[in-house]
Amino acid sequence: MLELVDVHSSYGDSHILHGVSLKVDTGAVVALLGRNGMGKTTCVHTIVGLIAARSGRVTFDGKEITGLAPYKISPLGLSLVPQGRRIFPSLTVKENLILGMRGKGYTLDSMYSLFPVLKERTNHMGNQLSGGEQQMLAIARALLANPSMLLMDEPSEGLAPLIITRIGDILLKLREDGLALLLVEQNVPLALRVSDYVYVLNKGRIVHQCTKDELVANERIQAEHIGVSKYGSG
Repeated sequence: MLELVDVHSSYGDSHILHGVSLKVDTGAVVALLGRNGMGKTTCVHTIVGLIAARSGRVTFDGKEITGLAPYKISPLGLSLVPQGRRIFPSLTVKENLILGMRGKGYTLDSMYSLFPVLKERTNHMGNQLSGGEQQMLAIARALLANPSMLLMDEPSEGLAPLIITRIGDILLKLREDGLALLLVEQNVPLALRVSDYVYVLNKGRIVHQCTKDELVANERIQAEHIGVSKYGSG
């Protein structure tokens, strides 16, 4: 469904991605792991058109999207839950959700069913929500675009462990529904709990790729490139 081939990207004169190649199959959940500052968010921003690739190719659902503007990529079925949530603080929960609505499938009612707290807070302003509630709102807003693939950039950032567990439950439900996911995440147990396959990014290069079980068994890769020595799959 999604494929990057030898993608190079830059911020000005800073060359961040150095020949990144990865793919996400239809209905698969893929995690992109690595320490802070290794280029994970740059990779996501390149996919959705927020950064123009210097070279290489990005294809989605059989169509090359390299260099397309975000507003042209999103309607193709690719939706982003950005790092930092980026909800509209001066709009209500319902207004934030309605802004993202497109196509058939997920509806406002189905989002209220998946995220009951959003129904309870439907008339609250975005800046009146807790961090966990804002993250749920960001996910629900992205889902209401009815994408065939969801990109998630650090969805557990700054959240309490109980909320992270709830986010994991939601991602597992989306996987059961057949939605493809590319998950950029610092919380390794969360990423391994929901993913099928893992890419490890270091200094703008993919240095390892494997199934999640193979990563759990590879302590050298864990220690060298992720910064942990032992962990479970959650």
